[in-house]
Amino acid sequence: MQAMVLDRARTALRAAELPMPEPSPHQLRLRVLACGVCRTDLHIVDGELAQPKLPLVLGHEIVGRVDAMGGEVQGFAAGDRVGVPWLGFTDGTCPYCRNHHQENLCDNARFTGYQIDGGYASYTVADARYCFHLPEAYSDAEAAPLLCAGLIGYRSLKMTGDAARLGIYGFGAAAHIVAQVARYQGRQIFAFTRPGDARAQDFAKELGAAWAGGSDERPPEELDATIIFAPVGALVPAALKASRKGGVVVCGGIHMSDIPAFPYEILWEERVVRSVANLTREDAREFLALAPKAGVKTTVVPMPLAAANEALDRLRQGELTGAAVLVP
Repeated sequence: MQAMVLDRARTALRAAELPMPEPSPHQLRLRVLACGVCRTDLHIVDGELAQPKLPLVLGHEIVGRVDAMGGEVQGFAAGDRVGVPWLGFTDGTCPYCRNHHQENLCDNARFTGYQIDGGYASYTVADARYCFHLPEAYSDAEAAPLLCAGLIGYRSLKMTGDAARLGIYGFGAAAHIVAQVARYQGRQIFAFTRPGDARAQDFAKELGAAWAGGSDERPPEELDATIIFAPVGALVPAALKASRKGGVVVCGGIHMSDIPAFPYEILWEERVVRSVANLTREDAREFLALAPKAGVKTTVVPMPLAAANEALDRLRQGELTGAAVLVP
C-alpha cells in the first residue's frame, strides 16, 4: 500500500510503499477514502508532541470502507463506511475508563496517527470498538473533519455549559464546525482571528458570527464563555479579560505555547480556565447524530495523498479556509 511516513520530527514526510496491514481479532482493515489534516498532525511533525511511534503514518480523521475484519468484530460488515478518530484504544479497567465520561483520560490510552499508524495511506487498520458509522449526508472528504475538528470542538462546546455569548479564538477547522452547532443551539458567536486576517473574519461572519475581529481586539460585549483553538498561550489572559464574572475559558487544543503570567484580578470573580483532552466514544455518538440535524457543513480543501507535506505547510502558514483533506 502507499503511505506518507514520518521518520523523525521536524522532517518532511516520506512517500513509501508498505506491506498491506492484516487486521487482528478486534480490528477492521479499511481502504482509506479520505483523511483530514489536523493541527495535531502538525504538532507531531514539529516535535511538540514528543512520544510518537516512529516511523509513523499520521492521520486521525479517517474515512474508510471496510475491506477485511478480525473474527471478534461486531457491528460492522464488509463494505461499510467507517470513521476512525484520535482515540484508538483504552484499557477499560483504569478509574477513568470505569467512568465512561472520562475514558479520554485513560492512563494507557493509545491514539490514532500517534501511537497507532493512521490514515495518510491507502489502507489502515483500526480497532472496531473505537470506530463509528458515518452520517450519509456527508461525502467522504466532508466527513473527515467531523472526526477530530468536529469531535474536539463539540466536547469543548459542552464544557461551556449554557453560555449564550460564545467567543472562539482561532477560526480554523474546529471553529468553523463548532460555530455552526452553536448557532443551531441559539448562541451568539464572537470570532477572533489573527490580527488583520480579513478572509477568516469574513468566513466567520458567513457562518453566522455576530462579530469577528483580531485576537488583539476586545469584543463589543462581555462573553459568557470562550473556546481557544489557536495554540497560543497568550490568548488565555486575553480571553479572561473578555469574559464576564463567572465566565469559562476552554483550551481546546492538545498543545499550546506557555501561558504568560497574568494578574489574579482577571481570573477572580469565579472565572474558570480549563482544558479539553481527547474525546470519548460517547462524544462521537452524540456529535455524529447531531451534525446533520444542525445542518453542519464542512468546508474542505481536497488534496492528493502525495501532497501531504504541502497540506501541512499550508496549515502551518494559516493559508487554509476550513480543513485540508487527503484523498488517496
